[in-house]
Amino acid sequence: MIQQPTLLFIGGTEIVFVLFIVVLVFGADKLPEIARGLGKGMRQLKDATNDIKHEVTKSAKESNIVDTDAAKGIQDEINKVKDDLEDFTGSLKRNK
Repeated sequence: MIQQPTLLFIGGTEIVFVLFIVVLVFGADKLPEIARGLGKGMRQLKDATNDIKHEVTKSAKESNIVDTDAAKGIQDEINKVKDDLEDFTGSLKRNK
């Protein structure tokens, strides 16, 4: 059976149906304006999220709460162990 990718648990047929209803309700001439507005809103949300992340990271560094060098070293060690484990278990996994 062929499995189609889904977006937010909505299949391709449902997406087409929703788009058809949107065209009927708003009209084809309003769609670019609506899409532009949604795009601007999503961009503003992304920018606000990045600003908040930056401010939290900045204040954490100033307060010496987060040591990024230590965290990076720990993450590198975790990745090494993970790779070694995958190499070891890769030969033990059964093929389906």
